Amino acid sequence: MKPSPDARLLMYAQMFKSRHFEASIKAAYLEGKQPLFNMAKGPIPGEMHLSSGQEPCAVGVCAHLRADDTVTATHRPHHIAIAKGVDLKAMTAEIFGKTDGLSGGRGGHMHLFDPKVNFCCSGIVAQGMGPAVGAALAAKMRGSGSVAVSFIGEGAANQGAFHETLNLAAVWKAPVIFVIEDNAWGISVSKRASTAIPRNADRAASYGMPGVFVADNDVDAVYAAAGDAIRRARAGQGPTLLEIETWRLEGHFMGDAEGYRPKGEVEGLQWRDPITRYRQGLCDAGVESSRLEEIERRERTAVGEAFEFARRSAYPAAHSAFEAVFVE
Repeated sequence: MKPSPDARLLMYAQMFKSRHFEASIKAAYLEGKQPLFNMAKGPIPGEMHLSSGQEPCAVGVCAHLRADDTVTATHRPHHIAIAKGVDLKAMTAEIFGKTDGLSGGRGGHMHLFDPKVNFCCSGIVAQGMGPAVGAALAAKMRGSGSVAVSFIGEGAANQGAFHETLNLAAVWKAPVIFVIEDNAWGISVSKRASTAIPRNADRAASYGMPGVFVADNDVDAVYAAAGDAIRRARAGQGPTLLEIETWRLEGHFMGDAEGYRPKGEVEGLQWRDPITRYRQGLCDAGVESSRLEEIERRERTAVGEAFEFARRSAYPAAHSAFEAVFVE
């Protein structure tokens, strides 16, 4: 199924918003960390994993989802959270560790949680797969027609949780879609050096479910494949495994020297930037550049307002560190 012209514009807007958000996070994160990089300095201390380049994975899938559908994501979650409709201001405040954040600043960027749109993520590899299958089973038992989507990286396909959850999802015929964002690198280890088969989508056959590979970081192709998988799930036909070829334009984390990547790899990927390509495709299809520029202005404004909100928000009081930790 091809996306409609309106759907294509919406996906472009979401991808542009995500990329601008990541650029803004990068600038804020580096405050106080230059010229000598110190992860503990600046307004956003700790690790930071950016998703620039992986936007088609999130946007192409989430374009089909409803607010009552559940999404679990990885330690690289911003593009998925934005595509699922997580509150941008509260998400930004959470990343800054502020009281107006999604979890009052307790979770940080790897542990975003927004029950209003059924979104969560985790810094633990493959951790979101089990909860996604549980949410899918609950939806099936309720007869709500909702589905669950679990986003993982290609490295997670070598975890025990991957095989356990695919097996249970198939046994229960759960309405869940597993999405592998294959950016070819598990931190600093290449997929070729860590995975026995070229295509993780082929593993789906072992669990009696369809496995679909989507090449070239193509958001329209992701949209089509995800649409088929989500329709199957809503119709009671069980799970699907999607493997999407994508690429990471930044390091594994901010401050990563990326010495493990072949010379010229990142520059080559930047020439194939999915957002630049999609914009050109829209122009070629007859969309006026002025319309795209208006979309870009709107999304820049939304991101700017979210950052202003986060910076104005207060930091939690020190004693609140002991709240919402233990139940008496």
